[in-house]
Amino acid sequence: MTLTQLLSAVTNDQIEREVARRRTFAIISHPDAGKTTLTEKVLLYVGAIDQAGAVRARKNQRAVVSDWMAIEQERGISITSTVLQFQYQGCLFNLLDTPGHQDFSEDTYRTLMAVDSAIMVLDSAKGIEAQTKKLFEVCRRQNLPILTFINKLDQPGRDPLELLDEIENVLQIQAAPMNWPIGNGPDFQGVYDLEGCQVMRFERTVHGKHRAPVTVADLDDPRLADLLGQHACDKLREDVELLQMAGSTFDRDAFLAGELTPIYFGSALNNFGIETFLDALAELAPPPQTRMSSAGAVHPAEEEFSGFVFKIQANMDPKHRDRMAFLRVCSGRFEKDMAVYHPRLGRTIRMSRPHRLFAQERETVAEAFPGDVIGLSNPGVFSIGDTVCTGSPRQFAPIPPFQPEHFGVLRNLQLDKYKQFNKGIEQLQEEGVIQVFYDPDGLRREPILAAVGVLQFDVVVSRLAAEYNVETMVQPVEYTSARWILGDEDAIEAVTWPSQSLRLRDQRGQRVVLFASEWQMNQCIDRNPHVEFHKIGDAVVRMSKIGIGDW
Repeated sequence: MTLTQLLSAVTNDQIEREVARRRTFAIISHPDAGKTTLTEKVLLYVGAIDQAGAVRARKNQRAVVSDWMAIEQERGISITSTVLQFQYQGCLFNLLDTPGHQDFSEDTYRTLMAVDSAIMVLDSAKGIEAQTKKLFEVCRRQNLPILTFINKLDQPGRDPLELLDEIENVLQIQAAPMNWPIGNGPDFQGVYDLEGCQVMRFERTVHGKHRAPVTVADLDDPRLADLLGQHACDKLREDVELLQMAGSTFDRDAFLAGELTPIYFGSALNNFGIETFLDALAELAPPPQTRMSSAGAVHPAEEEFSGFVFKIQANMDPKHRDRMAFLRVCSGRFEKDMAVYHPRLGRTIRMSRPHRLFAQERETVAEAFPGDVIGLSNPGVFSIGDTVCTGSPRQFAPIPPFQPEHFGVLRNLQLDKYKQFNKGIEQLQEEGVIQVFYDPDGLRREPILAAVGVLQFDVVVSRLAAEYNVETMVQPVEYTSARWILGDEDAIEAVTWPSQSLRLRDQRGQRVVLFASEWQMNQCIDRNPHVEFHKIGDAVVRMSKIGIGDW
């Protein structure tokens, strides 16, 4: 049977059934809100792992499965995105765990372009924090539905009504509570299911277990005061009355449009609220959605296969030193060894050695459906943003690079390891960890790194040491802005550049100028109207239109 006949044998009904049971989502939060802990407890609860690891693991504890890099385990933070697939209540979940450190990595942006919904984790004591707000704005641009888990209810925190008000005012999104906390901190007793009139009681034990739920007729049920105590019962009734008068009620259409977020309260560390939240995720989170391409809308249940690469990762398996391309399946059915068209290369390639990923672990996969993320061995064939497809050629919107904000010279402290140094830089650049510039007139070809956050420099130094056995250091340079330069050669040569500027070339050979201040940059732009000064995203669009470079 030919590949075409085999694909035709998979009916749309079969694909639709697989699509309907998939949930592909990411978890976003500010550092220390409990994102990684929630991830681990979800995996523990569904049986995907046998033992949850603490983020700040003691010497006799295992590290969290989603944080597999050495630097992640040393610092207790998530640096890179990982893929975790598991099943629950007939649904197949693809969890894309995003970096949780305070520096804003491009890896996070790219991952959020590959999901259909997101979970926002908030610390009940701190509410909306800076990183949460940034990540929320990325989700908003994607119109992603967001479920909110307010964490650490077993610790002293802010008033829940105050938290709802902050979510609505700061994020400009409706907040619809689905359950309501009974007390907080040392007085936390559990939550009340606002729709099911059910009390989920919390018991403070070593393993954070909770008692079986108790169903009451309504808030006037006399058993409620016996269960909670009169004071807690009166406070609950008062809060719920306020919510009924002024709060938002859940509306599925508004949720799917990214205009409303359902709110759940709990404690990830103590396993409280995990089951309820998982049930909500299975019920509320949308299956894979239609995506726009150069050939129009691509529905996930259509027969033709399509997908795009959103991440490149090297050395996930140190024994093999391989490179892995993370591919999000968007439509049709993926099959091992299938032939697909690669629009950027303009040729057909064979999708051999596909893997199902679970953090650092992998296993060979025979098929995948929309919403799934598969790993493909990448001998230089794939770049971030590449589309692959069968049938009529199409391309999904490119994943944009992001404007760097920090710059530093990378120095090789072991000159006898020149080849390893260059190979490592080339790989990290391909992954999008950093952008690399060079001084074309410099006597020493030391790379200048450009990154969104300064922690990315630490990641480069750590990974070069761990994966390529090269000791390096990054020396920060005092520049604040980068602009890509386009225009007539004579006009560019005639520019009088500020004394505190640095003229470089990027990895594609395009001109880049670093400026020491916004004022100097704006002065230079005003004095040279015949030269184009672009931010990186604008430069990519412009260069694509005029056919410069492999963008």
